[in-house]
Amino acid sequence: MKRREFIALVGGVAAGWPLVAVAQHIDQMRRVGVLVAYAEGDPEMKARLAAFRQGLEQLGWSEGRNIRLDVRYAPAGAGQEHSRAQELVALKPDVIFAHTPQVVASLQQESGAIPVVFVGVADPVGAGFVASLNRPGGNLTGLLGIEASIAGKWLTMLKEIAPITRVALIANPKNIFDYFMHAAEPVARTFSIELVPSPVSNSAEIEHAIESFAGKPNGGLVLPPDATTSVSRDLIIALAAQYRLPAVYSFRLFVKAGGLMSYGVDFVHQNWQAASYVDRILRGEKPADLPVQAPTKYETAVNLKTAKSLGLTVPPDLLVAADEVIE
Repeated sequence: MKRREFIALVGGVAAGWPLVAVAQHIDQMRRVGVLVAYAEGDPEMKARLAAFRQGLEQLGWSEGRNIRLDVRYAPAGAGQEHSRAQELVALKPDVIFAHTPQVVASLQQESGAIPVVFVGVADPVGAGFVASLNRPGGNLTGLLGIEASIAGKWLTMLKEIAPITRVALIANPKNIFDYFMHAAEPVARTFSIELVPSPVSNSAEIEHAIESFAGKPNGGLVLPPDATTSVSRDLIIALAAQYRLPAVYSFRLFVKAGGLMSYGVDFVHQNWQAASYVDRILRGEKPADLPVQAPTKYETAVNLKTAKSLGLTVPPDLLVAADEVIE
């Protein structure tokens, strides 16, 4: 990386610092905890963590030389968030990088002193993680997950591709359920869609919710960003196919695994972005002074093979807008 590109990346953080002081600071071994709501072997999580490590590397942090990453996995629904959070806090890292509201809530309970940078949190103010987006005010900051208004986009996509009159919104009630339900309700009324709240917390509840919903015709599924449903994506995709339910997801990983279509934040890119906040905290800035950032990159994906199996025709406008089309 060219020297001026490196300076541009760290921005105002290093402005005015003596170059010798910066070099000395970055040559110290620092410790970063990482807590995620996915299993260790999950390919999506591997991609996200690889992007995070790449972001750190580009900012001068190299594992084994001046930084150590302590990664802990707490798959959603397994009830391991608190124990894993305790493990990380006991290590006394300089900063913790965390995914999803459940994980962040556990860290917040365990320590109010260690800085935390989060991703995948849709409503950090409503969850009580920060005082405001511009001035977080505590030991937490990060990058927003998907904004609530996108619920309207999901319903529009479903309405364009199938004659739906009923939609089940499936997510963990401890995550962002009400946040997206409230945003989806006025759009559902506009489309004369019956919105069916379907809170779930594990795979058994997911299976029961979809089976129960499928008993009536003209139904569709909406899956907001939620680690609980993400870790059970193979089950959800199989059930959607079995009951011939068109579904729109917030993660492209569902579409790659056989889901119909998705629209949401590029979370691999967002993990790369999060490295800049970890970097700034390691260099002395406080999370209380770092504004929570809005998403900057969204992506659309469509699986034509799945559409064909459901007897659906994908509208040309949706195909044109898609960042990835799977045939």
